[in-house]
Amino acid sequence: MAKLSSSVPRLALSVRGALRPIQRNHARCFSAATRYRTDGVYRELTAMRTRTPFIEAFRKQQEDANGSKPVSTEKVERDRSPKTMSDSFHRVILPLARDPWLLDSYITSSGHIRLGTIFMDLDALAGVVAYKHTGPSVMTVTAAVDRITLRRPLSQICDLELSGKVTFATGRSSMEVSLQVAKAPEEGKPVEDSDILMTCAFTMVSLDPATRKPVSISPLITRTPEEKKLFQEGEANYNLKKAESKKALRKQAPNDEESDLIHTLWLKQTDYHDPNTSARKPDNALWMGSTQIQSVMIMQPQYRNRHNFMIFGGFLLKSTFELAFTCASAISHSRPTFIALDPSTFENPVPVGSVLYLTATVAYTDSPIVSSGDGDAKVSPEGSTRIQVRVDSKIRDVAHGETKPTGQFNYTFEVKKDIKIIPESYDQFMMYLDARRRSHRANASLAGSGSKIESVME
Repeated sequence: MAKLSSSVPRLALSVRGALRPIQRNHARCFSAATRYRTDGVYRELTAMRTRTPFIEAFRKQQEDANGSKPVSTEKVERDRSPKTMSDSFHRVILPLARDPWLLDSYITSSGHIRLGTIFMDLDALAGVVAYKHTGPSVMTVTAAVDRITLRRPLSQICDLELSGKVTFATGRSSMEVSLQVAKAPEEGKPVEDSDILMTCAFTMVSLDPATRKPVSISPLITRTPEEKKLFQEGEANYNLKKAESKKALRKQAPNDEESDLIHTLWLKQTDYHDPNTSARKPDNALWMGSTQIQSVMIMQPQYRNRHNFMIFGGFLLKSTFELAFTCASAISHSRPTFIALDPSTFENPVPVGSVLYLTATVAYTDSPIVSSGDGDAKVSPEGSTRIQVRVDSKIRDVAHGETKPTGQFNYTFEVKKDIKIIPESYDQFMMYLDARRRSHRANASLAGSGSKIESVME
């Protein structure tokens, strides 16, 4: 028995010794790919967005009873000399094909690229570009996403290049940052136009860190015909936004044609509710209220911006897109195809620790229950529908219960089902008209750009 017991430890040691090489071979590294200077947004974009660990910022805030105030731009010597587009240019490589562990954060269960995560990276990149133009002494925030358009489908997993630069700035507080996502070219070669997958434009605004009031920034100068064209496009976009804001339904009543459309829709839905009439709601027609879905989440420090106590805009883009995608999927029982993010605005900042409420609603489809004019012509293929999903966001302060709106985001998808939407309340009629206007502008824009709508992103 003693001999048997003495052999057990030796056996255990030999087993452990045999297992050691196996354990070492299967150890998970931080990256499965070779390190590159431009690798991954986690090391580059996130490092630029978050300069201080949250626990350090939190402790500093707790120790300072009066709350240390940021330094005002009036007390800092700033360089506001004219800048060129190349001064703010920045690019990063997302090595999705070379780093399968990184790909885990960008892939869906169906093997498609997760667009919401790309949107989050684009917002972070827009911040990097903006600070290269303004310098670090100001607070720069995302004011609006003017448009995100999918130009070409991504048919295979490959490395992606995210790049951008300031393309419009007059010296006031705002600037336009133009970005693109493309297949990463070979080292030393430029991106071909056929490799550009997505284009977008962000409006960034610079504020005084102490007063939170707009401050002037460096104007942009152009040197080449291509730069002049980009600047003119940015200026035209700026003027268009100003003109459209004056015609917004919160500032002006619907025009005569829209008022007639509302009345006709109201008569239709009244007939559908009346059992004494022969009118019956079509099976493919949905009440707008029945399409709504909601999400609620508490804002954690992981997605804070560089000022430590506010959530950065890219997280809102990711969260609203994924809720909009889910909403489109729920009503169509199919996998939606993303077409574009239409002009969307950020209204109020989202503090770390607040509760975020998101509500997604199908506000309009290109297969309307009542048509009015050529603008309502169906643009999607037979058996499919192009739909507008609106996501409204608001926050609630946990301690005080105060609620504020934080933004409105408007997504266009195409689904493989014929769907019609019927508004019922006046508020829903206004949502319907607003989405209808956006749909008409988006169709004209997409027709002009020749964008392809086949997509393997979601």
